Amino acid sequence: MPVTREAWRTHPLVKRSTPLVAIVAVLIVVWYIGAVLMNLSLVRGGFEREEAPYTTMELLEGTMSAERPLLPAPHQVVGAFIDGVFGYAPTAPRSLVYHSMVTLSATLLGFALGALLGIVLALAIVHSRVLERSLMPWIICSQMVPILALAPIFIVVLGAIGLQGLLPKSIISAYLSFFPITIGMVKGFTSPDPMQMDLMRTWSATSRQVLSKLRWPSAVPYLFASLKVAITISLIGAIVAELPTGAEAGIGARLLAGSYYGQTIQIWSALVAAAVLASGLIAIVGYAERKVAQRMGARS
Repeated sequence: MPVTREAWRTHPLVKRSTPLVAIVAVLIVVWYIGAVLMNLSLVRGGFEREEAPYTTMELLEGTMSAERPLLPAPHQVVGAFIDGVFGYAPTAPRSLVYHSMVTLSATLLGFALGALLGIVLALAIVHSRVLERSLMPWIICSQMVPILALAPIFIVVLGAIGLQGLLPKSIISAYLSFFPITIGMVKGFTSPDPMQMDLMRTWSATSRQVLSKLRWPSAVPYLFASLKVAITISLIGAIVAELPTGAEAGIGARLLAGSYYGQTIQIWSALVAAAVLASGLIAIVGYAERKVAQRMGARS
């Protein structure tokens, strides 16, 4: 049976994706306009140095295909990304898959350490008024200094005590990712209604029973909301940590090499790889959230 135009327009998938597609289309048009405007003087200067005549169309074509543009056109970035992913073996040093895997390993380890630290701190804060007053100001202050300033200090100090390779990058990721988890879990653990807490006390429930039966189930939505933020911050921390170490592998290393040699297309393709990686990680956390919610009795 043929699908009518009205049925196609009212399809849930079409209705959900139309606003996203429209925004992406507008951004691509703006990007192309920006590429033309920013690369125009660069291409015109090339023609003038060679004393070669040029037309307006040749100028526009030049802005779309410059080897080292100030702002690469979208199709140049997509082409470099596809070439970096599929043009080389996954273990080749020029492969974006290879560099993404290096950054991903530090991201996941840092995320696990940050999540564990964040939950432990939240539990300590919720169960101790003294720790709440003493730890919370320091936890908040820990995020006031830019990680770009702290990362070299971390690398030097950790290197002095013999920690090199994956672990220093993971520690920087954990340093960034523990904060949203701590704040979110403190909010989640304290979210039960006071009447529910009083009811648990009337049943002579222990602190462990209150935690497992009331506080923890109430904190699950806050946990996954925090994890979605933390996983992206952990990825940023891993990339930033690769910059001061002079790493030869990783998305940060690709960004650094691109900036050294003026390879803006390489820089943008590495950024696209980071965006794809972050989207995949958030999707995995979202999938885990739906599965946990289903097990807890939520409607799908």
